[in-house]
Amino acid sequence: MVAQENLLFYITFAAYGLATFLYIGFLVIRNQSLARIGYYSIVIGVLANTAALALRAIVAGYVPLTNGYEFLLAFSWGIASVYLFAEKKYQIPVAGAFVVPTAWLILAYVAVLMDPASRAARPLMPALQSNWLTYHVITAMFSYGAFAFSFGVGIMYLWKKSAESREKQRGVVAFLPSSEKLDEIGYRLIAIGFPLLTLCIITGAIWAEYAWGRYWSWDPKETWSLITWLIYAAYLHARFTYGWKGNRAAWMAVIGFLAVLFTFFGVNYFLSGLHSYAK
Repeated sequence: MVAQENLLFYITFAAYGLATFLYIGFLVIRNQSLARIGYYSIVIGVLANTAALALRAIVAGYVPLTNGYEFLLAFSWGIASVYLFAEKKYQIPVAGAFVVPTAWLILAYVAVLMDPASRAARPLMPALQSNWLTYHVITAMFSYGAFAFSFGVGIMYLWKKSAESREKQRGVVAFLPSSEKLDEIGYRLIAIGFPLLTLCIITGAIWAEYAWGRYWSWDPKETWSLITWLIYAAYLHARFTYGWKGNRAAWMAVIGFLAVLFTFFGVNYFLSGLHSYAK
């Protein structure tokens, strides 16, 4: 089973890596066939990713969302799955060059920096034996996927807007969608991700009460999840109340996802707490 699990992981890693380079090639030379092949590479990657998670569930005997390796595998799955949906919905394949690399780099982190022992399935500790944990991580996975896409769109917006302001829309930047379209897509993605993040925090609090007898303890992960939630809440509040759009909104989308990354990598691997996978 371990050999099959590793094979599925590396198929996923290779598929997301191939898609990354195909989408970057599409951005540079604007050959539609590259984007089409890139899309199907992501489909293959998501299928292999799904199979890897399913096989881990069979091997471990529980939903595989309880350690660093399993959540990174699920994190990349969430980003890639949201990407497949959003590319079809919004018809912006060029976004693949800005979004897909995130899923690939997450798996590159696993491939390069996580040894086989840290990837192995382990007996589930009592605190993790709760369906609330499953709901908590699944909502986190999809919210992070939406925020990853909004991050990519935010980068595209800032690049496009800078070129528009200087009236120098040549080459690659001329191929990007209009800044107005990018701004609207970024907003819609955050509007999807924010309620999912809210559910993630609520289910996490319920799980914490079940496992440790308290809903909130100001653990570093809880604190940074709240900071991330406040960033996206401020984004939506400013947009609805003050009509914030453009550069300020794009920068908040970028900063919000950087907070997401720190919430996972910074807290889980470098700070002590209940969520620290490296401890």
